[in-house]
Amino acid sequence: MTSQHWRTSSRSQPNGNCVEVGRVDGRPAVRDTKDRSAGYVLTARPRWTEFLTAVKTGRYDR
Repeated sequence: MTSQHWRTSSRSQPNGNCVEVGRVDGRPAVRDTKDRSAGYVLTARPRWTEFLTAVKTGRYDR
């Protein structure tokens, strides 16, 4: 595994509901800020792009 660079989501909440996004071996990854030792979830680049598009267009808004 190569080194990772993580950043906290701009949508993170002050109450601790936070995720971090980064890259692991060039692939998009997500992990829980409160429990970094639990690991991370990797995804394929096209799936990540689809997810970001859905978020930006309000697909998951309540």
